[in-house]
Amino acid sequence: MIDNSFLNWPFFEERHRVLAAAVELWARENVGGLVSHHDIDGSCRRLVEAMGQAGILKHAIPAAYGGESDTLDVRSLCIVRETLARFDGLADFAFAMQGLGTGSISLYGSDELKAHYLPPVGRGEKIAAFALSEPEAGSDVAALATTAEPDGPDHVVIDGEKTWISNGGIADHYVVFARTGEAPGARGLTAFVVDADTPGLTVKERIDTIAPHPLATLSFKNVRVPASHQLGKGGEGFKVAMATLDIFRSTVGAAALGFARSALDETICHTMTRTLFNAPLSDLQMTQATLADMVAKVDAAALLVYRAAWTKDQGAERVTREAALAKLVATENAQEVIDSAVQLHGGKGVTIGSKPEALYREIRALRIYEGASEIQKVVIARQAVAEHAARKAKKIAAE
Repeated sequence: MIDNSFLNWPFFEERHRVLAAAVELWARENVGGLVSHHDIDGSCRRLVEAMGQAGILKHAIPAAYGGESDTLDVRSLCIVRETLARFDGLADFAFAMQGLGTGSISLYGSDELKAHYLPPVGRGEKIAAFALSEPEAGSDVAALATTAEPDGPDHVVIDGEKTWISNGGIADHYVVFARTGEAPGARGLTAFVVDADTPGLTVKERIDTIAPHPLATLSFKNVRVPASHQLGKGGEGFKVAMATLDIFRSTVGAAALGFARSALDETICHTMTRTLFNAPLSDLQMTQATLADMVAKVDAAALLVYRAAWTKDQGAERVTREAALAKLVATENAQEVIDSAVQLHGGKGVTIGSKPEALYREIRALRIYEGASEIQKVVIARQAVAEHAARKAKKIAAE
């Protein structure tokens, strides 16, 4: 049985506990019948449609456009992702991408763009995607090479290539970041909403990974997009991307937390029933030490994830440091927890089709996407140094 006592922490309100119970029940009754790992695209389409019908996707869009909360409630997003991840990585993925693929629209889109794109995503009728990474620009956003050039007063033309794009090939729209040249580097980027059926936009390649989900390289050749599909002002693309990731990096940590909780639960059950030297494996002190480490890592991750989510929900404009800490610690801890689960399961832990083996494949990508662990460390260190310098300057000024 999964320990859900964390829901009694002061980060949460009664509505969050109700949501957790509802998603838990829905996932238990539905996920197994919707997911086939031999049909990844079909599974994601079925999951999105079913979650839309169940009202789960309402948490990925604002209330004004059919959502649940006036603004994106990060605690709710995290609770849904953590819960779904415990049941299946594809279920978590399908929900997460509906939010990530529309988050920039929710934050920076015009009223017309919001009204057009958000409601069908919340109903599970359309699939969303976020297209930032490129073959030579992943962690270094300032190196993006895709361009968006004016084409008359009312359109832009996008040329370039995007890769590692989740929902690539099945999405109905993409939020695309391109260089518009207002300034060098990251200050010269702008975001646009591009419909998947726009002429010139093609799927160049589908990408297979160790934990399969819809992933592709996209080609943009003379893709003509209305200028009204721009998100924010020209040159604000980096700001749009980082504000979106501020919200969804915490939720990546929540998904990792779900994987880790699942691994911990499986391992406790296994060690209590596996007999070794005429006693349960859980009676061995070395086993107990490993279990204790797993519990500590899960709780530490949960505290950071839900602190970041709570801070954002309290109205903080940016939670870059908190979100980076949450993603870094939660994903790294989950990797260690799952590795311990594999070890304590012995041969079963590396058997294809076992829960520990599946979790071992699922967790690895989370330490890379939406900002690799190394990038999170850079973000955290830079903020720590800047904050220290600011405090020192303030003290000197006061003296």
